[in-house]
Amino acid sequence: MAALNLSCHYHPFHSFSHSPPPRNVTPVSILRDRIMFSPSPTPTPLTFHQRKLYNNFLVLATTMATGVQEDLPPALDSTSEPPSIFDGTTRLYISYTCPYAQRVWITRNCKGLQEKIKLVPIDLHNRPDWYKEKVYPPNKVPALEHNNEVKGESLDLIKYINTNFEGPSLYPDDPVKKEFGEELLSYTGTFYKSVTTSFKGDGVDEAAAAFDYIENALSKFDDGPFFLGQFSLVDIAYAPFIERFKPYLVEVKNYDIKVGRPKLGAWIEEMNKNEDFNQTRRDPKELVESYKKRYLELAAD
Repeated sequence: MAALNLSCHYHPFHSFSHSPPPRNVTPVSILRDRIMFSPSPTPTPLTFHQRKLYNNFLVLATTMATGVQEDLPPALDSTSEPPSIFDGTTRLYISYTCPYAQRVWITRNCKGLQEKIKLVPIDLHNRPDWYKEKVYPPNKVPALEHNNEVKGESLDLIKYINTNFEGPSLYPDDPVKKEFGEELLSYTGTFYKSVTTSFKGDGVDEAAAAFDYIENALSKFDDGPFFLGQFSLVDIAYAPFIERFKPYLVEVKNYDIKVGRPKLGAWIEEMNKNEDFNQTRRDPKELVESYKKRYLELAAD
C-alpha cells in the first residue's frame, strides 16, 4: 500500500473562503467562480485589488471554524516580492487550502515551533514565479527551507521536523507502535482513494470499508484515544483528510462516519480539542462546497 505522500501543486477545487466581503467589493464567491469556472477557455484575470482581497479572505477563513486567532500572513502571489531566501531563516511554504501542507503546519504547531519556523503561504492560483525558480523547482507545497536546503513531500517533512527540531516527540519509541505507525502512514494513500471513489458513485461501500479499517486501527492500543495510543504523527497525517471527508459524507451522502465506530468518534472528539490542529482548520461549509465542485459538478458535465 502506497503512502499518500503528496503535495499541492494546483487544483481548481482547493477550498475558498466564503466570508462576507466589505461593501462595494466583488463578493469572494464571484471572484472564485471567475477564476475557476469561467466558461471561456481562459478565465478572466482578477484585478490587483481583487486578488489581494481574495488572499485576505483565505487568511480569515482559516480561523472561521473554531474562532482561534493566529497572526497569519497573507498569501504571496505573482505580485509579491520573494523572502530573503537562504538567509538562515527556516521557512515552511504552504497553502492555506492544501491538506498536505496542513499536515506539516500542524506538526510545526504541535512542536511549539511557531517562532522557529516561519510560515510562508503561497497563492496556488496566482503563484509567484520566484517560488519555482528560486525556492522549490517542483513548484508544489509544502516545502521546508532549512539549513540552506529545501525539502518537500508532506510525510517526509512531518518526520523531518519531528526528528530535527526541538519540542515534544510526536512518534513513540516502542518498536511495536513504531511498526504499526509506519503501516498506518503507508495506508494513507489507499484510505484517500477508497473514500474519494465513493464520492464519485452512488454508494459508500468503499468509504465505509476505509473507515472500518480506521476504527480497527484505533482499537489496537488501549493507552489513549489516538492511533498509537498517544498523539503522534499518524494522527496528524489523517486529520486534514478526515476533517474534509466527515462533513462532505454527511451532507452529500447522508452518511455519518461516527455511527457504529465509537473509537473514531472518540478520536474526532479528542482532535477537536487540539488547539494546534484547530489553528489550521477551515470552515466545514467551505470544505463541503469545494468537494461538491470537484466531484458533483464535474460528474454532471
